[in-house]
Amino acid sequence: MNQYKKIQYQLIAKEMVNILKEKGYISYYAENKEEAKKKVLELIPEGSSVSIGGSETLGAMDMIKEFRNEKYKFFDRFQKVPYEELYEIYRQSLLSDYFVSSTNAITKNGQLVNTDSSGNRVASMIIGPKKVIIVAGANKVVDNLEEAFKRIKKIAPMNAIRVRHKAPCVQTGNCMNCEVQGSVCNYTGIIENGRKEAGRISVIMVAEELGF
Repeated sequence: MNQYKKIQYQLIAKEMVNILKEKGYISYYAENKEEAKKKVLELIPEGSSVSIGGSETLGAMDMIKEFRNEKYKFFDRFQKVPYEELYEIYRQSLLSDYFVSSTNAITKNGQLVNTDSSGNRVASMIIGPKKVIIVAGANKVVDNLEEAFKRIKKIAPMNAIRVRHKAPCVQTGNCMNCEVQGSVCNYTGIIENGRKEAGRISVIMVAEELGF
């Protein structure tokens, strides 16, 4: 990474750690994805049940391999099974001890903004799993909700390609505001703060670019 961009990401991530603490989340700073991975594993006791959201960030951290370890009970959403079975994994994972994911955007007011295809990630962030751990690169930080939604539309085609959905944006590379079953933009959630269930949501801010 360019050294000047790295410095900028360090400043953004450190600022967000303070903002997130003020908004009621537990927040941590990580210099890079390796430090973030170490922190995630520190936060989850062996023997815990774990579910995760579909995430390029977690993929870059190789977290799936870690959670498939016999140390954890992993709700493995990455098995090659029919959608009906996958949906049941989504349902059961709402009762996991820990839910780990990234986020589409974080506003400078500490709002976590996400849009899902099936809704399991949005739902799990809000209620169900006992603890939630969010890992976010500094590239996910935006000024406000308007910018968050612009960001989500911009990355929607990449997400559609990633999950192999037959949405119009796969062909154009741009959000088409589609209304088709294959859309990856069906459920949107905004978490305003981490105060309601104190200590439930932890956010690890990473001083580098991670995920879409």
